[in-house]
Order: sequence, then structure tokens, then C-alpha cells
Amino acid sequence: MRKAIRPEDAAELIPDGAVVLIGGFMGVGTPERLIDAMVARGIRDLTFVANDAAMPGRGIGKLVTAGCVARAIVSHIGLNPEIQKKMIAGEIEVELVPQGTLVERIRAAGVGLGGVLTATGLGTPVETGKQTVEVDGKRYLVEKPIHGDFALIASQKADYAGNLTYSLTAHNFNPIMALAGATVIVEPELIVPVGVIPPDAVKTPGVLVDHLLARAA
Repeated sequence: MRKAIRPEDAAELIPDGAVVLIGGFMGVGTPERLIDAMVARGIRDLTFVANDAAMPGRGIGKLVTAGCVARAIVSHIGLNPEIQKKMIAGEIEVELVPQGTLVERIRAAGVGLGGVLTATGLGTPVETGKQTVEVDGKRYLVEKPIHGDFALIASQKADYAGNLTYSLTAHNFNPIMALAGATVIVEPELIVPVGVIPPDAVKTPGVLVDHLLARAA
């Protein structure tokens, strides 16, 4: 059984300079209260890995605005003009990765693969400096796994064993990131007794989860 902790206590676990996998799809499935606590703590030099940079004032966008981020590995930043300006000014380094490649690189880290092969990016600047291999006469880029010091994710439900369910587009990255983070911190909408979540509804098993956030008062 896990004891739920406060967002402020969870934020204290994350050091400056950490690599954090942050779940969410345009803010859906992002742990908002944990991010608020990280901003309040004044964390710095984060590398965040996520589908996108959300929007100003929402989710990851709060970390960008507060100057918490040094580097971002994302599939797009089109909804957040603040990170675009910081990238152009050289204040944040941004690595843009095609969405399918990004999630596969995270999954590779989570399941112990040495990388993934993809034809996406061949013949473009994306190929520069990367290893290529040939399989059955076709050439592929070797994309390396992306590991996280922490995975910061939101779930629809959790039980006190750490088993999780998700809703809608929160399924897109959260379950994969829970595999690839060395420490997994979860912000559930609802914590229920063990046994309430049917086994076949569990999308992330509790063995992967290190900390649950207590519900807001």
C-alpha cells in the first residue's frame, strides 16, 4: 500500500537538471498540481520530454513561462508561442521528434531495447550524425531510447496499490512514460480502495508507480 503525498513533497524529490517525462496531449493527462508545485519550488534546468509544450498558463507551459526548462524533446511546439520565442532567443534548446518516433523511443527505454529503426527523417537534416542500418535492402535510422529520471503523469483513477486507469487522450503517452521513468509520480483524479478497479481496466500496474499525490482538499 502507498501513502499519498502532497504535491509540494513530490516536487522536492525532483532535483534541478533532471530529465522528466511529462504525460499529456495538449494538456490532457498532465499533472497540473505537481507542475504548480514545481514552479513554486523554483526548479531549474529541467529537460522535459513530452508530446508538446501545451499552452501558456497550462501544464508544461507553466514550467516554460517560469524559466524552469533548459531543454525540450517534443513532437511540436505550435500551441505555445512562449517556447517558440525562447527557442529563437537561445534560452531553451528544442529537439523536435516526429510523434511516432518519440513515443517509440520512450517505449524502447521502458522495455529495455537498444533503440528503434525508422525511415522517418531519412534524407533530411534529422539524419545528420545518426547511425543508419540496412534491413532487407531498406535503410533505416537508428533512434536511441529516451530514459527519464522521473515520469510525471496524471491518471483518472488510482488505488492504494498504485494501479492506474486513464481517460481519453491521456492514454497516448502516460502508460508508456510510466515504463521509462526511473521514479514514477502519479497525480490521480480519484484514489479508490484496492479491488475497485477491475484487473482488466488497469493500464499501468502498481509495480511501476513510486508515489501517488493526495487529492486536492
